[in-house]
Amino acid sequence: MNKKKEMSQTSNLKIIPLGGLEQIGMNITAFEYEDSIVVVDCGLSFPADDMLGIDLVIPDITYLLENSSKVKGFVFTHGHEDHIGALPYILKQINVPIYATRLTMALIENKLKEHNLTGKIKKKVVKFGQSINLGAFRIEFIKTNHSIVDAAALAIHSPAGVVVHTGDFKVDYTPVYGDVIDLQRFAEIGKKGVLALMCDSTNAERPGFSASERTLGKTFDSIFGQHTNTRIIIATFASNVDRVQQIINSAYKFGRKVVVEGRSMVNVIETASSIGCLNIPDNTLINVEQLKNYPEEKTVIITTGSQGESMAALSRMAFNMHRKITIGSKDTIIFSSSPIPGNEKAVTRVINELTRKGAEVIFQDAHVSGHACQEEIKLIYSLVKPQYAIPVHGEYKHLKAQSRLAVDLGVEKENVFIISVGDILELNKEKAKVTGKAQAGPILVDGLGVGDVGNIVLRDRQHLAEDGIMIVVMALDEASGYLASGPDIVSRGFVYVRESDELMDEARMILYNKVNECMDRGITDWGKLKMAIKECLSDYVWKKTKRRPMILPIILEV
Repeated sequence: MNKKKEMSQTSNLKIIPLGGLEQIGMNITAFEYEDSIVVVDCGLSFPADDMLGIDLVIPDITYLLENSSKVKGFVFTHGHEDHIGALPYILKQINVPIYATRLTMALIENKLKEHNLTGKIKKKVVKFGQSINLGAFRIEFIKTNHSIVDAAALAIHSPAGVVVHTGDFKVDYTPVYGDVIDLQRFAEIGKKGVLALMCDSTNAERPGFSASERTLGKTFDSIFGQHTNTRIIIATFASNVDRVQQIINSAYKFGRKVVVEGRSMVNVIETASSIGCLNIPDNTLINVEQLKNYPEEKTVIITTGSQGESMAALSRMAFNMHRKITIGSKDTIIFSSSPIPGNEKAVTRVINELTRKGAEVIFQDAHVSGHACQEEIKLIYSLVKPQYAIPVHGEYKHLKAQSRLAVDLGVEKENVFIISVGDILELNKEKAKVTGKAQAGPILVDGLGVGDVGNIVLRDRQHLAEDGIMIVVMALDEASGYLASGPDIVSRGFVYVRESDELMDEARMILYNKVNECMDRGITDWGKLKMAIKECLSDYVWKKTKRRPMILPIILEV
């Protein structure tokens, strides 16, 4: 207890991850010094398999709302959904200025437009090397490379010391667009002394270096050269502007017209072209309606759906649900991505379906990662020389792998912190310690409802999905209290009623006897009556079928 007091007497920097640790997605971290809070990123994650009917998952920002007077702004490392996707939902609760690089801000503006927030939010586009002052903090944007243009690392200067947050990054010496990562600036900041490094851990288990994005240009040229007699369909992440640029370059070189399919892909390409991050030669892009005007072997389709998403364009093509594009033996399909952990089954399902239709599917060697492998992580540690290491962005095994690298590179073991979502890590030059827990966790978005579906509703949905429902309807005579009609049983997702007459008749008879027995014993309270019906029917059904459907008694009075 005294130690805790001792820490809070001097002004410490607090680092509070409200999402993004021990998972891939929903990145959001608050940095707090006295009366100033700056928030880095505000991402969403996609629902797990057991989150039935849920569309998106966003972070719980109760801590920010409780300290809203301190929040000076949101700063962003790059424009991926897991870093900007939750922002419109959060800005409706807490309206503060936002700061980001050019493409990141353009993608954020698209989101704000969809949510009718344009004009209501203060925004500032920041250049690399530029700093912004927010309360007690000065935030500097440093150029990095990633699988989206305009990615930045952040040097967060506070009176307690400097924290370097790499964002998602790789070291790419030959980027397709823009400059190489600014290693010189990392070194300069490292020389002055860095309190803590928060480094991307996604590929911390992989030895060596991530290959340059530019190497894929040769791969695409080679595939295009070998498949001159087929239509080429390439599935990749909508946000990977450099990848799209290289596909367009190869298509132009081989005299093919390009069609872009998938709403997110169209949005990103339009946005990137409008600010000059994407260079499309004249007369290269055509509409999906114009496909029929060109020979198949003279066209390329760039599409979403590389993760097997059921409603994405590629899945709709695979399962004959696409109105304009039909897959056949004259198609070569390239998956220019690797499955995000958890999506492997969905991707395999789509690949199988495409192969069944006669298409050739290429899913190896057509992707490079946007995240740093071990040698690149070591390089950043060697340049920054942090006192404390706080691995971020990755599952627990990735964070652990990076913590081992940090120790190998000279960070003292007790100065490496693998923290969890909600932990409040307080640090200064003397010591660092987790001193408390902030409310944090997932908020589920279902349709227009934000946070109105919780664990209990999900549990009910799981129950309904696994065992179905039985509804017992009956009417009681108001005067005598005895059965006037029923009980009738309606079931959904339990058994096929037409083939289970005997089971349902017997269940009805058991309920009839149970209700009469309750009446004879003078039980008139509807709550007790419903409980008796549930227990009686549940026991019978379990004995007969070994299933436990949800049972819903409905009592009417006539």
